[in-house]
Amino acid sequence: MGQKVSRTDFEWSYTEEPHASRRKIILQKYPEIKQLFGSDQNMKWKVTLLVVIQFLMLFVIRDLKWPYIWLLAYCFGGVINHALMLAIHELSHNLAFGHARPLANRILGFFANLPIGIPFSVAFKKYHLEHHRYQGDEVMDTDIPTYIEAKLFCTTLGKFFWVLLQPLFYALRPVVTYPKDPTRLEIINIAIQLSFNALVVYFLGWKPLLYLLLGSLLAMGLHPVAGHFISEHYMFRKGYETYSYYGILNCVTFNVGYHNEHHDFPAVPGCNLPKVRQIAREYYDSLPHHDSWSQVLYDFIFDPDIGPYARIKRQNVELAKKNKSNAPPAPSKAD
Repeated sequence: MGQKVSRTDFEWSYTEEPHASRRKIILQKYPEIKQLFGSDQNMKWKVTLLVVIQFLMLFVIRDLKWPYIWLLAYCFGGVINHALMLAIHELSHNLAFGHARPLANRILGFFANLPIGIPFSVAFKKYHLEHHRYQGDEVMDTDIPTYIEAKLFCTTLGKFFWVLLQPLFYALRPVVTYPKDPTRLEIINIAIQLSFNALVVYFLGWKPLLYLLLGSLLAMGLHPVAGHFISEHYMFRKGYETYSYYGILNCVTFNVGYHNEHHDFPAVPGCNLPKVRQIAREYYDSLPHHDSWSQVLYDFIFDPDIGPYARIKRQNVELAKKNKSNAPPAPSKAD
């Protein structure tokens, strides 16, 4: 399943990311959007419902045969766990309790993390906020594949396996390319999660824990809800680096598909992002968007023009400053 690869490097941009400037323009015309800033008052109840469903499933899973466990992990548990991952995404922006109560957001993140099985809620925050601030930065935006990934997985077969292995790349890429010392809250997150996992195994056995872990990993790979990983920033149209999706799966992903709207207004909770689009429709309807995350996965794998290289990239801000300071002075008119 080889193919001719049309890209051998990322798309380099020498302009700033587009969201800050568009935010300013939209707010000048529609200042009422500021009324949508704040928090989702129902977030804690949504998270609680999803976590309780998974807790109840643990008692169902322990008596099932493995084929049924795999099927339920992919079709049911994985969808719920992916929804919880995107709840954690909302919590990284303090959108459950607001910016005045950051610890409350982190604690709810610990709770949302439990069925996922892999401790990541605190670590995700410190990398994700830099993805917003430095979108496309070759060092600080760890959402961008490494050169090794792009080189090794650029054929049809390679992209198929890259999609399957997305959970691995998302977990290891920040540690390899932009390591940070763990914080106290991260250590607490790890301790809580490992204790929960141990309790599940002790009281219910290995099957329920593996159901949770399988669901998390399967739903981050070749799965319709995982299409948002690729749809959000891979360059399906030249020059456009962020794409929204307006399909039905937004109902189970906290409207993460409204991704241009989210990057323009990260202080707006997911429940209000459709209102942003409705108010400032002329700014969003003209942008290319996706209608199907499954189609996104298919196009990514089979279209030779799309792959890990299809990302807009920018020089690291610190490296750019260093290069500018080391540049020779411009010749004067007298010279």
